[in-house]
Amino acid sequence: MTNENQVDEKPKRTLVDFAHETQREISKVTWPTRNEITMTTILIVIFALITGVFFLVVDSGLGFVISKLLGMS
Repeated sequence: MTNENQVDEKPKRTLVDFAHETQREISKVTWPTRNEITMTTILIVIFALITGVFFLVVDSGLGFVISKLLGMS
C-alpha cells in the first residue's frame, strides 16, 4: 500500500551545481571560426539583397499590369 501524499523527491540542486553543469555543457560546443562567421554573414546579406530585388521587380510588374487592367496610367 502506497501513500498517495508521498511525492517522489528529486535531489536538490544548487545554483552552483547549475553553473558548473552549464559551464561543462558550453565547453562541449564547437564554435564557428571568424572566417565561417564572415562568410555566412556575407551570404546572408547577398541573399537578402537578391530577395529584395526579386520582390521589387515582382511588385513593380504586378503594379504595372494591374494599373493597365484598371485603366489607370
